[in-house]
Amino acid sequence: MALRMWASSTANALRISRSTNNSQLSLTRCFSSVLDGLKYATSHEWVKHEGDVATIGITDHAQDHLGELVFVELPEIGATITKGGPFGAVESVKATSDVNSPISGEVVEVNSSLSDSPGSINTSPYAEGWMIKLKPSSPTELNSLMNPAEYTKFCEDEDAAH
Repeated sequence: MALRMWASSTANALRISRSTNNSQLSLTRCFSSVLDGLKYATSHEWVKHEGDVATIGITDHAQDHLGELVFVELPEIGATITKGGPFGAVESVKATSDVNSPISGEVVEVNSSLSDSPGSINTSPYAEGWMIKLKPSSPTELNSLMNPAEYTKFCEDEDAAH
């Protein structure tokens, strides 16, 4: 009984269902985590703005689609970053992708531990996997980013289209 309950709850969590003719299984990916208190870009980066500093990384949704990350390229401290422009890159076993900045500013810190542990982005994209910290040059740019509910809907719509 306990095994059947576990299997049922696991199937629900994974969104596994049987088709009506009971001969096929259908699997859809569970939605990735989206955190309150962050702002999100359509290019799948997140921003946490605290005081004079904005921390930026890629979202759980992005890392899930990229797969296992094996290399991270980050800018130098002092670099000027422009909203929408690339500030670095991530390389996974699948592909290399630019990482774009959701806001403009000056880089005040980089997560140098990602050089040795790029997989931190996979396991902890919102904590240990942060990428850069900026001093925003135009904090009002944050107003153009999505809140968690908007980003969740954006990702659901994007996944449904693929």
